[in-house]
Amino acid sequence: MADPIPAPPRSATDLFSDPLDAHPLWFKPASFLSPDFDSESYISELRTFVPFDTLRSELNNYLSSLNHELIDLINRDYADFVNLSTKLVDVDAAVVRMRAPLVELREKIEQFRGSVEVSLVAIKNGLKQRSEAASARETLELLLDTFHVVSKVEKLIKELPSVPSDWSNGDVSLSERNSLSNGVSVQHVENGTSIRETQSMLLERIASEMNRLKFYVTHAKNLPFIENMEKRIQNASLIVDASLGHCFVDGLEHRDATAIYNCLRAYAAIDNTKNAEEIFRITVVAPLIQKIIPHGSSAVVAGSSGDGLENDYQSIKECIARDCKFLLEISSAENSGLHVFDFLANSILKEVLSAIQKGKPGAFSPGRPTEFLKNYKSSLEFLAYLEGYCPSRSAVAKFRSEAIYTEFMKQWNIGVYFSLRFQEIAGSLDSVLTTSSLVPVQNSDLSKANYQDLTLKQSLTLLESLRSCWREDVLVLSCSDKFLRLSLQLLSRYSNWLSSGLTARKNRNTSTSTGCEWAVSAAVDDFIFVIHDIRCLEEQVRSDYLQHVLQLLSSCSPDVLESVRQSILQGGQSLKSLEPLVIKAVVESLVEKSVEDLRQIKGITSTYRMTNKPLPVRHSQYVSGVLRPLKAFLDGERTTRYLTNETKNEILLCAATDITDRYYEVTADVVSLARKTESSLQKIRQSAQRRAGASSDVADNNVSDTDKMCMQLFIDIQEYARNLSALGVEAVNIASYRSLWQCVAPADKQNKINF
Repeated sequence: MADPIPAPPRSATDLFSDPLDAHPLWFKPASFLSPDFDSESYISELRTFVPFDTLRSELNNYLSSLNHELIDLINRDYADFVNLSTKLVDVDAAVVRMRAPLVELREKIEQFRGSVEVSLVAIKNGLKQRSEAASARETLELLLDTFHVVSKVEKLIKELPSVPSDWSNGDVSLSERNSLSNGVSVQHVENGTSIRETQSMLLERIASEMNRLKFYVTHAKNLPFIENMEKRIQNASLIVDASLGHCFVDGLEHRDATAIYNCLRAYAAIDNTKNAEEIFRITVVAPLIQKIIPHGSSAVVAGSSGDGLENDYQSIKECIARDCKFLLEISSAENSGLHVFDFLANSILKEVLSAIQKGKPGAFSPGRPTEFLKNYKSSLEFLAYLEGYCPSRSAVAKFRSEAIYTEFMKQWNIGVYFSLRFQEIAGSLDSVLTTSSLVPVQNSDLSKANYQDLTLKQSLTLLESLRSCWREDVLVLSCSDKFLRLSLQLLSRYSNWLSSGLTARKNRNTSTSTGCEWAVSAAVDDFIFVIHDIRCLEEQVRSDYLQHVLQLLSSCSPDVLESVRQSILQGGQSLKSLEPLVIKAVVESLVEKSVEDLRQIKGITSTYRMTNKPLPVRHSQYVSGVLRPLKAFLDGERTTRYLTNETKNEILLCAATDITDRYYEVTADVVSLARKTESSLQKIRQSAQRRAGASSDVADNNVSDTDKMCMQLFIDIQEYARNLSALGVEAVNIASYRSLWQCVAPADKQNKINF
């Protein structure tokens, strides 16, 4: 027995260091035993946080431990491992004995596989031949069916009358009927069925066969047999179309409902609805429309009757109800299968459009907006009348989706119409706003427009323009958004006209642009009209005008109506926001006029300086004139008639406050200058007395010139306060007046204002 494999010598490191199976926490040997272990992914994952040298060292250590473990296992079972070869006795002989039957079995299997493959090939060939035979049989059956259908159609065609006019008169004699029909059963005559109805039934049958033939030809195209029969098929189709057309025309002329119904079913079967619609248009609709809207040579004979369409549409409606309704009822009958026809669009509307284009092309011209709008609304009413013949909503949707319907609507250029209306409405307002002055409304204008509240032509034109946007003879509901925008633009234009004029007046800009001169040259009384008109316009816009617009747009959704409401209210608010600016302009004008009299205060200095005048006992003359412009404005006829008490009080208080402010400024300057001058003179006088040797301690019991001036001013502001009180303003409530009192009142009256 062989000796065991000696174990490799171990170094001192192996003996005294950590055990071989001690590994770091990141090294897990169990991962190598996993079925889905992948060395590359394992190494790439560890290298993210373990250095490569450390990983290689750890793997080498693990390999060394595996080798030691393998040797230990061999040494442990070494005796059994060596005795394994001694127990295998006569293995070669056993192998030889087993080889013979295995070889025999392999040969039998190969023979069986060969026979199976031969049978499989034979079966595949048989299936292929069967498939080819089935395909050929199918093609043959298709060709036979095609031939039979063609023959059947030709046979049925031979049963049609050779001369269509022979059967168009209805019942004829039996001999004539036999000679014309060439095979029409005598039973039809015995049953009392007219030739027209029989013919339509036969044509419906032929159409059904033609539909089958079309199906066969589609599936058997490019075959020589079909190509050879193509001429026969085309001839049959032409004859069927011609015969069906004659039968349909004859049914229309005699209003034979059965014949028309059968013909329509035939047209639907061969998918030739356009031909039926065209025949109806030419045969029935065109002669009627030609009489109502003549064109060509007939138009010359009839003469021109203008481009109005309202009366024409009314006549067309009567003709439709009288001469076309029967066919429309047949084609729209429930479960009739004739819903594929659209005689309303492709026959009636098409002919009406063609007649208008040829006979009255001016009806589509937006160059005459009033006539254009009448024709447009009449056309919409006519379309609504046609939609009344549609049996369902889907039929209405189909009618509106037709190409002729779209073409008809394209004739009405609403965009150009709105542009003309825009120029007309906005231009009228702009021409008034560019004038150089405010234009009062004349009595004739008031009675004509029935706007008694407005006083200026500019304001009256704005309200007329706003209402013009929503007049019945101007508004197009499909463009209501554009007319709403135009209304808001008109309000904005008027607001900008006012604000720019007030700005120019405030800046005293005489070289202003066009439209602002009115404010620079306007008198203060003219602004009364402006204030009054702003309030009237704002009230009109927020009440009657808003309700009128919302009523016209009542078919819109609540969200849309709310948006319209807010936009119009915002436009009214923009007008209202201008009122304080106009009032401010009025106040500034009144203050400027009043300040002219305040300039006389400076003359009081020369009156009492270096004079021996006694103390004043009466107020100055200028005091009466300070508030005269304000009083004249408040007592004026325009103010009394057009301004509310609230507005008058606001103007009064603002003007009184501003005038008092200016009064205080002028008075404070005069008193300050006087006191400085008196102080300088006092110093000069004292210096002269010292040089003369006189005593400077002698008190001067005389009243100074400055005190006289202050007394005069004190008497003046008392009178001014009484004048304010007469107007209804308490001077005590004005801060600048209290400052003015403190400035000129004697020392013993500083703390109490009493006049």
